[in-house]
Amino acid sequence: MTEKKKVNVNINGRNFTVVGSEPEQYVKGIAAFVDEKIKNVVSNNDRLNDSMAAILAAFNIADEYYRTYVELEELKKEVKEPLEQYEKSSEGLNVANKKIEELEKECSIYKDELLESKRAHESTDKLIKKYEQALDLKEEELKENQRTIKELQDKLFQSQIVLVETKKELEELKREFDSDKKVFDGEEG
Repeated sequence: MTEKKKVNVNINGRNFTVVGSEPEQYVKGIAAFVDEKIKNVVSNNDRLNDSMAAILAAFNIADEYYRTYVELEELKKEVKEPLEQYEKSSEGLNVANKKIEELEKECSIYKDELLESKRAHESTDKLIKKYEQALDLKEEELKENQRTIKELQDKLFQSQIVLVETKKELEELKREFDSDKKVFDGEEG
């Protein structure tokens, strides 16, 4: 429970004691406002008695209050839709933020998968390079073996030519030997 305070104020030359829970400065400000309104009414019409001046000041204050109240209600109506839209937007923003968080988590997973894929790719690249080097060595060996085979084929061909020539020479020698033998055998006999 708030503590009640007594505040002495002066309105239209009269002292009043106001009891309330509001701060003293607030109460004195309200009293000064009412005093000012009464002085304005009296300054515009000096034939009014205190009671009539107070009633006209109260009427002017009520008029200001009512206009302000109507304006406030219109502003509330104007603000109501944007506030509702704000609440919907706020909810939408919360949903979007959650979606962003989910997407960031998903993105993180994809980053990890990408890193793993890169590592696997690098490992595969190293293996491919190793096989390519082995293939290059085998191709060099194959070329060397093909050169050796070609050389051996050439030697074989040369050897076959020499063999054929040697056979021809041998046959010629045999014919000469046979012919010489006939001559030799014929002389003896």
